Amino acid sequence: MHDIRLIRDDPASFDAAMARRGISNASAPLLALDAARRAAIHAAETAKAEQNAASKQVGAAKAAGDDARFEELRAEVAQKKAEVADQEQAAREKDAELIQQLMALPNVMAADVPEGASEDDNVEVKTHGTPPDMPWAREHFDIPSVAPHLDFETAAKLSGSRFALLSGPVARLHRALAQFMLDTHIDQNGLTEMNPPVLVRDEAMQGTGQLPKFGEDSYQTTNGWWLIPTAEVPLTNTVAGQTLDAATLPRRMVAHTLCFRSEAGSAGKDTAGMLRQHQFEKVEMVSVTHPDHSDDEQLRMLACAEGILEALKLPYRTVKLCDGDTGFGARRTFDIEVWLPGQNRYREISSVSNCWDFQARRMNARFKPEDGGKPQFLHTLNGSGLAIGRALIAVLENYQQKDGTVEVPEVLRGYVKFI
Repeated sequence: MHDIRLIRDDPASFDAAMARRGISNASAPLLALDAARRAAIHAAETAKAEQNAASKQVGAAKAAGDDARFEELRAEVAQKKAEVADQEQAAREKDAELIQQLMALPNVMAADVPEGASEDDNVEVKTHGTPPDMPWAREHFDIPSVAPHLDFETAAKLSGSRFALLSGPVARLHRALAQFMLDTHIDQNGLTEMNPPVLVRDEAMQGTGQLPKFGEDSYQTTNGWWLIPTAEVPLTNTVAGQTLDAATLPRRMVAHTLCFRSEAGSAGKDTAGMLRQHQFEKVEMVSVTHPDHSDDEQLRMLACAEGILEALKLPYRTVKLCDGDTGFGARRTFDIEVWLPGQNRYREISSVSNCWDFQARRMNARFKPEDGGKPQFLHTLNGSGLAIGRALIAVLENYQQKDGTVEVPEVLRGYVKFI
């Protein structure tokens, strides 16, 4: 969420920042609401002062036996009291409306984010490994040794489209990938493992930016809980409403959870296989940091995610997203795209985003500086480390053999050796 005081002080800069998001003249309606809110607050304060002044005179009129003046002042006090209540209510309504409008606006872009309209304008910053020469490569669901253990027909009977039923060695490989990712992030990267709820309240979804704008992208239960679209939601909200000691920063967390997305607006995209599912699993990293360190923290998190692919010996590339492709809550995002021989292209497997104080303002999450100054908003970051289903696809396709079998990466052979 944005700070109305900063918008008030420099509306031109805010408008320029929102223009990069395709939103023109963003400050005008906000400033109009802010002016109305402040006018109502001023009117309430003025009426309150007049009420207090009249109240003081009521006793004097009564003591002097001036009944006419006494009744006149009593009526004035009652009128001012009602006026105060009306103006305070108007201020609350304008404040709520202003907050809703601020919460609907995306984060501003970092200065180094490239300009562009779509993913075609993202900028490649790194490549690792060489895509294998496999002209005979099949997509994961067509690999002969895999197909019997990847059942979309039964899953559709159980749940509908965009679900998969894994069995046997494929299910075991999926589990092995999750365990390998967790162990690496905990033992080598120093993250703290968390096991959060996957059902959360409205406030948690609002805190990380899924609500109010993107409710249709998630699932809500009949009693009001939301199924999380990513563990970013509960992990980031562990600091909601808190003021942390600077000495406890950074807080680095990782969790393996189920995730749920309605995939609203994605009809017809990636319908074959398990690339885009309503239910999937992900190992998610979240960092909560001091503002001075968040840019370095983003690069550290990026290296953690890249390291998983390097250990699996999977070719990938890293791109910096342009402003037209950067998500709602992010100030800067790097995507990691893994090579899929079956599609003969790179596909996203991780996004690592720095949100700066955008989420912290929504959650009211602050820290106390070590010098004892005024509490400041934290910076929050999140990144996939990695999407397990997509990692499974990448392993199956890159390690497939010409005879239709699949070898297994060396780091996973303690779990499953061959498919």
